[in-house]
Amino acid sequence: MGIVNATPDSFSDGGAFASADEAAAHGERLAAEGAAIVDVGGESTRPGATAAAADEEMSRVVPVIAAMRSRVAPPISVDTSKARVAAAAIEAGASIVNDVWGFQRDGEMARVVADSGAAAVLMHNRADADPELDIVADILAFLTRSIDIALAAGVAEERLLVDPGFGFGKTPAQNLQLIRRLRELAPLGRPVLLGVSRKSTIGVITGQKAPAERLAGSIAAGLMGVANGAAILRVHDVAPHVQALQVWSAIGESRR
Repeated sequence: MGIVNATPDSFSDGGAFASADEAAAHGERLAAEGAAIVDVGGESTRPGATAAAADEEMSRVVPVIAAMRSRVAPPISVDTSKARVAAAAIEAGASIVNDVWGFQRDGEMARVVADSGAAAVLMHNRADADPELDIVADILAFLTRSIDIALAAGVAEERLLVDPGFGFGKTPAQNLQLIRRLRELAPLGRPVLLGVSRKSTIGVITGQKAPAERLAGSIAAGLMGVANGAAILRVHDVAPHVQALQVWSAIGESRR
């Protein structure tokens, strides 16, 4: 899943794409590099970011999705936790809703997804980190509830994915722990999406303060995630991740 941030303030590349055409062109590049999904977001979810009103968020993502609709082959995802934004994005051409609050922030989100037939990524999140928490147990409980909400609204189970929320309401130690214990999410019965790209925990480990300098660490964390069961990686740098996965997969095949 390639990331297109149509935002002025995202932690890594906020403001890099000043217009809808520039953001759409970036999505095209990610698709050409091998992205299987292109994810468009219009509100920064970094700690301390200013929340965007629904109308403002729609004005950022809808033109990008509309521009990309006929220009990219992979499905388009909208990264939002607002039902109004999701509905407008789906009308513009998105077929996946990536909700960082797992249908537990906006009570209309599950209905919008169910009525549209879109797929959804349900992500674990917390308002605050608790270092004493068994983070995997918390993830399992939260995502079980998210799945129940989705199913009760009529979203088909096969259209759901789950995301443990690396970097969201967790300490660096908990972020690393969730990758190590990723296979413990198997009882949820849904494919796992993992988003570690350029995040601050990688900077804590490596000392790299600039997010764009965390590519090698991102690939290392992503490969460990795949080894532990992740089905999809959400990344800023598609081509290097595709290459790394090709080699990693080839080595694995050669051992059989």
